[in-house]
Order: sequence, then structure tokens, then C-alpha cells
Amino acid sequence: MSLSLPPLFAAWRQSLRAGYGWKSLRGDLSAGVTVGIIAIPLAMALAIAVGVAPQHGLYTVLIGAPLIALCGGSRFNVSGPTAAFVVILLPITQQFGLGGLLLCTLMSGLILIALGLLRAGRLIEFIPYPVTLGFTAGIGIVIATLQLKDLFGLRPVGQPNNYVEQLSLLLQALPSLQLADTLVGLVCLGVLILWPRWVPKIPGHLAALAIGALLGLLLEHFGLPLATLGERFSYSLDGIEHPGIPPFLPSFAWPWQLPGADGQPLQLSFELIRQLLAPAFAIAMLGAIESLLCAVVSDGMTGSKHDPNGELLGQGIGNLVAPLFGGITATAAIARSAANVRAGAFSPLAAIIHAGVVLIAILFLAPLFSYLPMAAMAALLLMVAWNMSEARHVQHSLRIAPRSDVLVLLTCLLLTVLFDMVLAVGVGLLLAAGLFIKRMSDLTDTAALPRHFHEALSDLPEHVLAYAIRGPLFFGAAEKALSVLRRFSPGVKVVIVEISAVPLLDMTALAALDNVLRDYRAQGVGLVLSGPTPQVRLQLRRAGIQRIEGQLAYVRDLDQAREKALRWLQPGDST
Repeated sequence: MSLSLPPLFAAWRQSLRAGYGWKSLRGDLSAGVTVGIIAIPLAMALAIAVGVAPQHGLYTVLIGAPLIALCGGSRFNVSGPTAAFVVILLPITQQFGLGGLLLCTLMSGLILIALGLLRAGRLIEFIPYPVTLGFTAGIGIVIATLQLKDLFGLRPVGQPNNYVEQLSLLLQALPSLQLADTLVGLVCLGVLILWPRWVPKIPGHLAALAIGALLGLLLEHFGLPLATLGERFSYSLDGIEHPGIPPFLPSFAWPWQLPGADGQPLQLSFELIRQLLAPAFAIAMLGAIESLLCAVVSDGMTGSKHDPNGELLGQGIGNLVAPLFGGITATAAIARSAANVRAGAFSPLAAIIHAGVVLIAILFLAPLFSYLPMAAMAALLLMVAWNMSEARHVQHSLRIAPRSDVLVLLTCLLLTVLFDMVLAVGVGLLLAAGLFIKRMSDLTDTAALPRHFHEALSDLPEHVLAYAIRGPLFFGAAEKALSVLRRFSPGVKVVIVEISAVPLLDMTALAALDNVLRDYRAQGVGLVLSGPTPQVRLQLRRAGIQRIEGQLAYVRDLDQAREKALRWLQPGDST
């Protein structure tokens, strides 16, 4: 990794090189308006899911999305709050309040900028698919469980510490089920499932929220109250409390000046930074993974090519600035980016226009949001969780994937649900790496070469043995492969080892080979290495394993190995 600045505005330069014109502008306008309409309810619902007021989700889109589009490396990515972060952000909000959440987001922005500067964009490609699929499916399950409370109007008592406790509290709260909330939630869920089949041109979640709001007003008219956004959230203006979200733009504030979990302003300290560092790193890594995966999906849909380091830099800048204006964590959203492409987007201008649609909604439609039922928002997030879980892909992978990949997938899924995503990804990566090492070590073997294997071996004397090593010699396979070279009967004077199929040696293999050479010198046995690649020769020389006549030789092929072995067997030959 080189410490040079990745290109800023890479997506804009790509768009201009592709030839920007009036047709492109029309496509950006159409896509921006479409995705902006989609983003409004999702941003509010996801903010509620992470434990903050819904306007903070809108502020994320308003501030973070255009900055990321302006500075990032993908022409088609649309950023904002996403469901993947719920399992990380909700515990931060519960422990540190809004101020802690925004400070942690700011720190994650700095980490993303550092990753971009270090050109770490390609490193994300090394995360195995079973790990990604496992923790995203686990996140989907957790998000769906979190929505059951509002979907059925439950009133659980107590704050769960883990997923099992959460299920227990929900079961205990079943007697508090509210008929109106349940009816609205199930109707909205049905609309979300069926509407795309009936009217695919109109976003289903808009229809579901509109129908849910009208049904909620009707039920309240008949004396069946239900929880709404206006009842759950409010804002203060001139000392007066108003329901819903504020119809004005956010103001600048340092995160540590905002309230913590106890309602008092945070006190910025080294201890606070230390406590938030691990979750900030988790946010940054998840944001990097999701944004770059989203960019890959967009590239596949359009035939374009994103700049991964520029995208990391853009995501970092967006997450650094957005918290200063009340925005929570932002990352590229696959569903919104795909909708952006399908609606005709050509450049990052579409993502900026989508933020403008959110701005209009904040200024002119905020009072209407107060009538949105919480059950309808929960139904919307249930569909998001279902889509995120990729249940069909999980089922397909469980059926056709190797057992080792299935083990990794299920481990990540269960750890995400029962503990947290950070642990799941860490254990998943270690498990995947361990299983990969085992598979690679199984591919490396050492076998004795029979005399009929090659003409050069056909009439060698019995004092000469020949072996072949196939596969990489690294710490997982070196000792097993090289230990075979020690298993021969007394009287052997020369051992030929064919290593043309060995692509590399690591330090463990070099140390093991050095031990073999010591044993051979003690027994008066010479070693001839046949067919080493230039890279292997260089590694041997750098490790100080030099050719010594009568003890160690490198030769081009088995014919030369035969000549060298016969020469060493001649009495008194020292040349």
C-alpha cells in the first residue's frame, strides 16, 4: 500500500469522459427524483431503528449523500442510512446517546479517509462471500426482530442485553398487543409484498405508508388509537414542543455538545474516544464493505468501473461532515443505487438531486410525517430486513456450497444474531482463513518418483532417491511436505527433489528446508533441487541457502539433476 492521495472526484471525471449532455441530465433528474422519494421514508425508519429521532436519517441524506457523490469514486452509488448498520449503531445509541453516536460516526469517517489514503480499497475483495452472506443474513434477522414491537404495538418491560433476552421480553409482552397497530402493520406488509406485482412503476413503500396513514386515521376516528411518528417524536421551537420532525434545516453542533445516554452533554475525553474506537472501526469496515460491494453491483448493471480508493475517501468525507449537522452513519445502499441505475442515472448528479428532494420534504412536508403510524414504518423495515437477509441465496449456498463454506456462513450468521457483527466477522474471517490454509495444505504433497517417471531416472543407482513436491510450501504445509525427505534407508548418498510445481516458499518452509540440509550434511547426503522457479531461487538465495558442491545444487531439469547426482557419487570428485 502506498501513501499517495487517491483521486478525488473520480466519478465526476468518469462521467465527463463518457460524454455528458442533455440526455444525461434528463436521466439524472429523473433518477434523482425517483430515488429521493424512495429515500425519505427509509431514512426516517432507519433512524428510528438505531434509536434516534427520524430527522437525523433525513439529515444524513441531506448532508452526507451529496458530499459522498461529489468526492467519491462510483458514478451510480447512492448513499444514506442503511439497515446493515442497525445492529452496530443501536447499542452505541443506548450506551452513549445521540452525541456518542455522532462522535462515533465522525471517527469512522476519519478511519475511512485513512483507508482511502492507504489505497486499501482492493483489500475488501479478500473478504470471503460466506462471511459477507452470513453476517448480512444475521443482520436481517436482528432487524426483523427489532420491528416486532412496533408492528404489533407491544410494550415490553425492560431493556434486553442480548438477542435471547429480546425474544423473551417480546413473548412476555404479547398480552399488550394493540389491535390497531397490528392491523395497520399487517396491511402495510401485505401492500409492500403485493404492490410491486400490481403497480411496478410506483414504489410500493410509498403506497404502503399512504395506505397505512389513512387506515390509521380511520381507526383513530373509530376509537382505536395507535402509535404514530408524531406521538413518539417531537421537537422544541421557542420553548414549545411540536410533534413530529422539525421543518427547518439542521444547525452545526459538535457531537460532544449533544446529549449522551443520560440526557446531559457528553464530556469529550480520552476514555470516551477509547470506548468508541472499536465500534468506529467496525462502522468504517462495514461501510467500506457495503459501499464497495454496492459499487461492484452498479458496475455490473452499467458496464462502468469505479475507483475503490476514491469511493472510500468520499465515504470518509461524508461521514466526517454529516455528524456535525446531525447526520448518522451513511454508506452506499444497494437497493437505492440499483433503483438509481434503473431510473436512468448517468452521473453522481443524480445522488445530489436525490438529496435535494429530501431537502424539499423537510421544508414543506414535515408536518405530514407526524401522521405516519409506527407500525407502518416497522412493516417497511421488515421488508428491508427480508431483502437484506437474502434468504434465497442463503438457502442455495447451504445446498451447493462446500461444507467448509457452509460452516463459515452459519457461524457468522449465528454470532451476528446472538452476539454482534464485529465478533461474527472476526471469527468468520479467522475460520475462513484457517479452512483455506487447510485446503491449500492438502494440495501440497511430497511423493517418491518411480524410475519410470522420467528417462533420466530410469537407470540411477540405488544410492540416489528422487522425490517431487507439488504445491506451495508455506507454514501450513511445509513441515509435512519436507518431513518426507527424511524418510529413507541408510546408504542413500544423493536425493533429487523436483520442485518445478512449487510456486513459493515462506519463512517456515525455508527454515524447515534448512533443517533438512543440516540433517543431510550430518549424514553425508547431497540434495539436488530440480526445476526451481526464478522466484523460488531468489527466495533461497535471500535466505542464505547457497549452492555448495556435494551438498546442495539447483538445476534446470531432471536430466541435469541426473548428471549432478552421478558426478557426486564418483569417488574423490569435488568439482
